Amino acid sequence: MTLDTMTWTDWSCTMSVTAERRELDLAVTIVDHVVAEVDAAVSRFRADSDLSRINARAGRMTPVGPLAMRLICLGTQVARDTHGAVDPALGHDLVANGYDTDIVTVRRRTAPAAGPRLRRETWRDVRVDRSFSLVGVPAGIALDLGATAKAWTVDESIRRLRRRLDGPALVCLGGDLAVTRPLPGGWRIDVAEVHGGAGSTVILHDGAITTSSTLGRRWRDGDGGERHHLIDPSTGLPARSRWRTASVWAPTALSANVVSAWMLIRPDAAEEALVRHGYGARLVARDGTVATPGAWPDTATSVAS
Repeated sequence: MTLDTMTWTDWSCTMSVTAERRELDLAVTIVDHVVAEVDAAVSRFRADSDLSRINARAGRMTPVGPLAMRLICLGTQVARDTHGAVDPALGHDLVANGYDTDIVTVRRRTAPAAGPRLRRETWRDVRVDRSFSLVGVPAGIALDLGATAKAWTVDESIRRLRRRLDGPALVCLGGDLAVTRPLPGGWRIDVAEVHGGAGSTVILHDGAITTSSTLGRRWRDGDGGERHHLIDPSTGLPARSRWRTASVWAPTALSANVVSAWMLIRPDAAEEALVRHGYGARLVARDGTVATPGAWPDTATSVAS
């Protein structure tokens, strides 16, 4: 078996697909299609997406397609499951903190000083009418599905690849990856806080690993500090917990990513969920110390920085 990898950039992150050489082009095409479908449905950065139309029409119900409906309902279910810690109704908070366009552009400028938060609606204020395929949010909030849509894209890509490919494959979109089938000896996966950074290599036999970090998507602010994209719903500001990075193993990328993001916002509740579901994690504290609770995959070797 000869495996090969194709790598490209989209959604402000590095994407890659690994598959048998003879099936790689097909695998990349399948993943590309899923990425394009999700982008058209729920991208916050394109005006013609269903999600952007919902946000632009705040205060009114907006017709949406089946995929947008599915992903928005998924986002609100995740918020319910995490007791509001992973909230899809943080679009205005992200913009207020300076994350209003592609992260490359955001990093080139200084975000304005954070002002007082005047209103606080939540995921509970999102209105969904499945019968007529309508979604609405009240004036004052906007949707952002960054915590769930990318991981769902990985899982959907894996589902389609299992149906179409004869051999094994791996899909990695930014910090979210999953595999279709095991390899003899397992998949060797580099796990780091930021792409290309120091970390460790683990042996993955099945499931998914995702990484959420306060170090990757960072930018300067007008207060002389830095901000990141993981927002604490209780404050509208970047989360500041005891962990700066959380990598989680779970059966699906969505499950892993929900817990990894949750870990950086409400770590006590997330750690309870990790143990309850039998997942595993590699957690990096703010002082750089590392913990690996739960069913974290076996570590193979160190990764050079």
